[in-house]
Amino acid sequence: MANPNEPFYVRYYSGHSGRFGHEFLEFDFRSLGDGRSASARYANNSNYRNDSLIRKEMCVSSLMIAEIKRIIKESEIMKEDDSRWPQKNKDGRQELEIRLGNEHISFETAKIGSLVDVTESADPEGLRVFYYLVQDLKALVFSLISLHFKIKPI
Repeated sequence: MANPNEPFYVRYYSGHSGRFGHEFLEFDFRSLGDGRSASARYANNSNYRNDSLIRKEMCVSSLMIAEIKRIIKESEIMKEDDSRWPQKNKDGRQELEIRLGNEHISFETAKIGSLVDVTESADPEGLRVFYYLVQDLKALVFSLISLHFKIKPI
């Protein structure tokens, strides 16, 4: 199991500015103090049909953080480089930032619509790692939110 006292932070952002203004999805997990718990924050802004900003914050246990660390480590995303990934464009951007112990990495790429976008990129192997890690983290966050707040996250 990972060291609970090591610094840990993960943040994901996906958004664009369009017809309905700045629409985005963002979440992060951050270890607190002694590493026995962490804060999890979620924000979803869509102005479609005059929807408003959804913002939620909750505390999660060290077991949840250990699982997120395991997912990140097993993905091997810390070995990737986004220099050959699609650049952000008018369709939006995605950002993933991870602090895991003494390692820190930050990625920025265009929004990925499907695996076709991944396979047609200049670095399909690296972008595939990013794509599946983001899918796993989003599924985890949406599950936590729906269980904790009894709301639909999207």
